[in-house]
Amino acid sequence: MNEDISIEEERISSKEYVDFLKRTDLGTQYPQERFNERIEKLVNNVQISLIARNDSGSIVGVLFGLTDYAYWLYVTDLGVDRDYEKQGIGRRLMETAHNIAGGEKDIAVYLIASKKAVPFYERIGFQKADNVMENDHIEWTKFTVK
Repeated sequence: MNEDISIEEERISSKEYVDFLKRTDLGTQYPQERFNERIEKLVNNVQISLIARNDSGSIVGVLFGLTDYAYWLYVTDLGVDRDYEKQGIGRRLMETAHNIAGGEKDIAVYLIASKKAVPFYERIGFQKADNVMENDHIEWTKFTVK
């Protein structure tokens, strides 16, 4: 694990987040429709905003989440810069968010994982769920943030 990485609760701008998305696999999870408007809402309104930075201040990891601080945490975004993968940053971000929301003994964590991310989540203790419901009627044209 790289000890020079700091994780802080911090709000970042939509521009900073889009720049970060270009260096991760998260940049394929968003629809093209109203992308800039939606990213602006995301960074401004998410309850938990954790940012991992290297010693030069560059963003190398992000976790955004929603919680009720009593029972659950829903992780909307968890990504690590491709150049910083396999250093424990994703695990540290998840542990930090879980603690902020209320801790492992009280808070269940939910998320939607991309196929590529499933092995990571399984390594840190997640299991696939059968009881997740969906009501998705949004416009969704796949694209990659570049």
